[in-house]
Amino acid sequence: MTVRVRIAPSPTGNLHIGTARTALFNWLYARRHGGTFILRIEDTDRERSREEYVQNILTGLQWLGLNFDEGPFFQTQRLSQYQAAVETLLARGLAYLCYCSEAELEALRQSQRAQKLAPRYDNRHRHLTPEQRAAYEAEGRRPVVRFRIEEPREVVWHDLVRGEIRWQTQDLGGDMVIARIEADGAIGLPLYNFAVVVDDLEMGITQVVRGEDHIANTAKQILLYEAFGATPPAFGHLPLILNAQGAKISKRDGATSVDEFRQMGFLPQAFTNYMVLLGWSPPDGQELFAIEQAAQQFDFDRVNKAGARFDWDKLDWINGQYLRVLPPADLLAAILPFWQAAGLADDDGPWLLDLVTLLGPGLTRLTAAVAAVYFADTVTFEDEALAIARDHRHLLADFAQVLAAANPQRVEDADALLKSFAKEQGVKKGALMRPLRCGLMGSLHGPDLLQSLMLLHRKGKAIPRLQGIPA
Repeated sequence: MTVRVRIAPSPTGNLHIGTARTALFNWLYARRHGGTFILRIEDTDRERSREEYVQNILTGLQWLGLNFDEGPFFQTQRLSQYQAAVETLLARGLAYLCYCSEAELEALRQSQRAQKLAPRYDNRHRHLTPEQRAAYEAEGRRPVVRFRIEEPREVVWHDLVRGEIRWQTQDLGGDMVIARIEADGAIGLPLYNFAVVVDDLEMGITQVVRGEDHIANTAKQILLYEAFGATPPAFGHLPLILNAQGAKISKRDGATSVDEFRQMGFLPQAFTNYMVLLGWSPPDGQELFAIEQAAQQFDFDRVNKAGARFDWDKLDWINGQYLRVLPPADLLAAILPFWQAAGLADDDGPWLLDLVTLLGPGLTRLTAAVAAVYFADTVTFEDEALAIARDHRHLLADFAQVLAAANPQRVEDADALLKSFAKEQGVKKGALMRPLRCGLMGSLHGPDLLQSLMLLHRKGKAIPRLQGIPA
């Protein structure tokens, strides 16, 4: 059997990390088995679907490196297929027209709540006579199409992640709505559970892998597959992504969309590496790998059943590991858009390349490079650094004069100059390093001091900083 899997996001918001992780696991499975990865846009929610969200989904998948083999397909372009499928079920007596008004359904729900019963449709219009239907039509009621759910019955399937799952049909909420009828009497766009089955059937989907919040939907969909006389695909339900407290991750936890993580300065290869580990454990225990490497080992038997807790520290660590081994030219290309967005554009390519070479080993996110002090004309001091620089401001001003006269061009020259100056002042070179760092950088900590000195000197910023220590 040729593996055919899909990701089917709804364009009602930006690409969520949960959807992205689902896409990633499907992609890995398809690549492991030489199969096909399909993108389908489930845009039947006309009120909330937006073209900008479609584009966000496409660019997000591209940024993650998840190339799809077929698609994108759009449900709104497949109305005729859904209409034909609805007609098939109506003709077989497996679906029927329901004329219940919203007021009647709300009264039913209130009665059930009063009795502490789970809300469900009581199938009251399942056996309407032609005369009853005609009477409702004469009242101007617009019907919906409901699919008959046999009760009692147990729906059983072997889940790729969770093993055997059993679901009672009496817990599915009664006969479900699969489509609405338009004002002109035509069958309108279908509801989710129906459309997804028609799509997966026609697209030959062999494995449906999605979040665990779809488990109840799977039971309904299996019944629809049976109604069409088809064998259901294999189903797998992934654990949800949780925050540190064990609740479903939300905007309050920092970020939920892929685009937000891009803007926060994560590399796509580092982010996908981390996402693979959110719910799956590689057999060799390795933590750093390209997704192409993960695809060689990926299978659902190593996907955890428990929720996957999002760990910001782990993501930062992984991102830092990737940044450390990125060639300087690639690192510059990754950082440059952040500098430009912050108004720090500079056309001195060699200087920028030297700067990212210096900053790279200390970065965990690309955005941290924006806060680097090398572009600023004046330095912002930390309290302790300012105190140290003030105590040595005359010494730093004297060194600024020596620096201006010598005008070193290499780190080695600056090192020799500092040694010579220290000897003239009757102090050890090491005793100068700390105040020099404070005066230049405004901080007690940072990248290599001599390289920083030379970068600032090449831009004409070192001498003014050393001469301008606040009194």
